[in-house]
Order: sequence, then structure tokens, then C-alpha cells
Amino acid sequence: MTIIDDTQFLEYVVKALVEYPDDVKIKRTVDEMGVLMTLDVHPDDMGKVIGRMGNTAKAIRILLRVVGMKNNARVNLKISEPLGSTPRSYVSPSAPATSASKSIDEAMEDLDLA
Repeated sequence: MTIIDDTQFLEYVVKALVEYPDDVKIKRTVDEMGVLMTLDVHPDDMGKVIGRMGNTAKAIRILLRVVGMKNNARVNLKISEPLGSTPRSYVSPSAPATSASKSIDEAMEDLDLA
């Protein structure tokens, strides 16, 4: 039986997804919490690695946990923001708006319906 190396597995999966496979960098660190794999990709490839609503990233994390269980290790994945990018926060379309830049009254005044 062949033991699958988590780094090789992650590299194989991510390089198959991206347009710039030479820019894929993986850093593996081990501590008392388990294995942390930090992934860096070309800025243009971030969307492909994350996927819609984060589904691709979730799937990769699940597969990495399975590989880790085979090797008796807890494996976590961190996808690094590319340099020069601004982090975006995801808001679910079904989530209620928590803050608006203007109040409803201010927005109504801007419409100038009178």
C-alpha cells in the first residue's frame, strides 16, 4: 500500500485547476495542532481555486482531510491572499444586510421624489 503524501496530492489537484501551474507554491508546517498547508497561487487563479461560493476550496479541504486521516494526521489548508489584492468578504445572498452606508431616510432624500 502506498502512502499518499499530502503535499504532492495538493500540488497535483491545484496545478490541474489553474492556468499558471508554475506559480503554485505550497508551504507545509507541523505543530501540536496538526499539519497546516499554506497555498499560494497566481492572482488570476484565485477564483479557480476558491470556486463559486467557496465550493472548490471546501472540496479540496475535505480531500486533504481524507489524505491526512490515511496518514494519521490532521491536515488544514490556508489559501493565501495574493500580494496587492484587497481581501473580499463574502456575503450570502440570503443573509440579511447588517449595515448600510446610508439609512433608508437618507436614501429617500437622495431620490428627491417631491
